[in-house]
Amino acid sequence: MATVGVMTPSSLHRRAWLQAAAATAAAGLLPPLAQAASASQADLRGVTLRVGTYKGLWRPLLQASGQADTPYKIDWRELNNGVLHIEAINGDALDLGSGSEIPAVFAARQKANVRFVAVTHEDLNNQATLARKDAPIRSIADFKGKRVGYVRATTSHYYLAKQLAEAGLSFADIQPVSLTPADGLSAFARGDLDAWAIYGYNGQLARTQYGARTIKTGVGYLSGNFPIYANPRTLNDAPRRAAIADLLRRLQRSFAWINGNFLAYARAQSAETRVPVGDLVELFNGRSGDYSLAAVDDGVIRSHQDVADTFQKLGVLDGPANVRPLWDRSLI
Repeated sequence: MATVGVMTPSSLHRRAWLQAAAATAAAGLLPPLAQAASASQADLRGVTLRVGTYKGLWRPLLQASGQADTPYKIDWRELNNGVLHIEAINGDALDLGSGSEIPAVFAARQKANVRFVAVTHEDLNNQATLARKDAPIRSIADFKGKRVGYVRATTSHYYLAKQLAEAGLSFADIQPVSLTPADGLSAFARGDLDAWAIYGYNGQLARTQYGARTIKTGVGYLSGNFPIYANPRTLNDAPRRAAIADLLRRLQRSFAWINGNFLAYARAQSAETRVPVGDLVELFNGRSGDYSLAAVDDGVIRSHQDVADTFQKLGVLDGPANVRPLWDRSLI
């Protein structure tokens, strides 16, 4: 895979193709998001959408890709895990959010007041199971008896369980330590953990600053589907529904834009996260696939149901969760 900043003939061809795809998206020629019935007539100037974001994600993405000039206002609310996004939507404190399939499983079990309206496809190589540089660990089988950090009820919980089972182990065979990503990084740096299942920038910091070694990634264990969560109350209000439909179109164009313009996005991300541009580019160059925002289909729902069934078998859910009723295909 070609790297950012190193132009070979093949990478020039790929870059040209991606830029053409991004231009097509910008021209509105990607498969369009379905319009709310009165979207074209709606005056959105009086609408304010409360949108959950992760540091370095949607907010700088829209700005960098030229999609931030919305006809409505966005009240950005930084909530750095999907559970908080769903809790805020369920409590009518947020109109739109995002996260992995895992918080959405718990929402289905609890019959939360939330809908899942689209999916983004993002990098699975930055969902990684790491070992300390000095730990006697070469495979997941070596986790037996070790102190292993993870983030409960997230993708890291799910793929760690899958990886352990594949190695003939379970959580009962390790010393599992549930920590927030920030607390996990501190514990990893102190040597309080032997291994760590983590995602995003914190995993990259563990590698670049503390010499962490990647034992496995989320590829082959995660679907790559990250739902976008919406507030049903908002969807039932015509002007706000139209604003959400517009924002999803902008995000769809922005996700397509990333693939051919990542350096510009990395600079915008770095300004917000303080993660060095070079580290972000390294993550992008090692990504498992290109970025996109897509419609809900039967495969998306089946994948989500499989996650729910797995968590029930693990005993994390106290009963079955039927995810299908919470998926809404009406916006795409």
